[in-house]
Amino acid sequence: MNQPQPIPSKRVVVLIIDSLMDEPLRSISDQKKVPALRFLMDNGHYYPKMVSSFPTMSVVIDSTLLTGTYSDKHRIPALVWYDTKEKRFISYGSALKEIMKLGPKQVLTESLFHLNGNHLSPNVKTLHEEINGQTASINTLVYRGNHVQQLNVPTVTSIIGLLEDKAEVNGPSYFSYGLLSRIDPKNKHTHLWDSFGFNDKFATKELNYLISNKLLPSFSIVYYSDNDKEVHKKGVNVTKGIEDTDKQLQEVLNSYPSWEDALKDTVWIVMGDSGQTDVGKNKNKALIDLRKLLKDYAIHKIGKPVQDKDEIVLGLNERMSFIYLLDENISTTDIVEVLRTDERIQNISWKEGEVINVVSTDHNGILSYKPTGGFTDLYGQTWSLKGNVDILDLKINKDKNITYNDFPDGLARLYSSFYSHPGNYLVVNAKPGFEFIGEGSPTHAGGAGHGSLHKQDTYVPMIVAGTDEKPKHERILDMKEWIFRILEQPN
Repeated sequence: MNQPQPIPSKRVVVLIIDSLMDEPLRSISDQKKVPALRFLMDNGHYYPKMVSSFPTMSVVIDSTLLTGTYSDKHRIPALVWYDTKEKRFISYGSALKEIMKLGPKQVLTESLFHLNGNHLSPNVKTLHEEINGQTASINTLVYRGNHVQQLNVPTVTSIIGLLEDKAEVNGPSYFSYGLLSRIDPKNKHTHLWDSFGFNDKFATKELNYLISNKLLPSFSIVYYSDNDKEVHKKGVNVTKGIEDTDKQLQEVLNSYPSWEDALKDTVWIVMGDSGQTDVGKNKNKALIDLRKLLKDYAIHKIGKPVQDKDEIVLGLNERMSFIYLLDENISTTDIVEVLRTDERIQNISWKEGEVINVVSTDHNGILSYKPTGGFTDLYGQTWSLKGNVDILDLKINKDKNITYNDFPDGLARLYSSFYSHPGNYLVVNAKPGFEFIGEGSPTHAGGAGHGSLHKQDTYVPMIVAGTDEKPKHERILDMKEWIFRILEQPN
């Protein structure tokens, strides 16, 4: 256990409530059912439309928050993707069926070691690596730091070969990762029925241990995952997960003499990571099976190594998917035309030289664009645009200023995806109400899903209490620089 250090003059605690969204949050807050969240809202600032990264999957979003870059720089493409250099199908842990097909050891190795150790670019630094002072990570999948942390590998896990007995990772000063690493030695919420520690009660106990023992460092990031399961299962209007998480936040605030005392020297940032979109109940209509659409091609079976005969690999991320073309003789145009026959697909994109091309099932023509040009968006980014801007729902005024509508920061977020990893691939996004499925992938018919570029998957709320400092822009991309300003440290 780390020795107590001098309490920093300012501290930032980021609490991420998985799949927290504005409308259900405001609804339940108005009903006075979430006193902790209401307290922070009443004593701080509320941002209802923070822009997430793309794809809107947790590992990509965490990487963006911690590094202040999109995926073209941090190099984490998605939750599920294909490594063309090593010819390996990568999953950090999606549906149970997919995990079993790939093998639990492979998925655990990817998420625990490769994600932070190899895949997250060495050319970017995380907040844990750069903050001048101690930091903490509780149940976040992206955690790279400067401290070697030995994992608490259960004997049975070592015996069956899932992990080596003395496995280590590079993490922050205080590193909590469910069953494998605890800050509070008495934290018992780590059984199978507790998701091996990846649950809200475990996270709260870890954070409260730091607070009660006066160990809370300069920066802490805590993941509350339980709400995500409720939304996936029951849809975007469910509020039970938010109510349950609020009870955990009440416990955190109760660890201080008063709730007001919690705000004296600590800035609290409570936010979602991605939104979600309701998926229709009729499975035959709501679930887009890309294997059926692309039935004329040899599609890789995820439980096996990539074969010479394989022509296509599918990297399914719920409402977004990569489609990798392994055979150079396959025409991208032919694939695009097949995909455009399915009106449940919102847009289809591919890279051609330096240009990103986008087509839609709702609009004619093509939009081609690249960075640097005569058009400027609200983030100060400039673009060269050619073609039908309605495809990405862009509005251009007489001064060539770009307004985003259905796809917030859509140009930069989509562009970053084509530079996140090498390969010849397309990016497809489903319309609201629909979700991509494939071999072993999760399905959420009658519930909700995320992953896409659409605003329903993209916008997340953020509550900030304890500071009047504001992010440069309302994007998760801009949070790293903002947190350094709050801590009064150079970035």
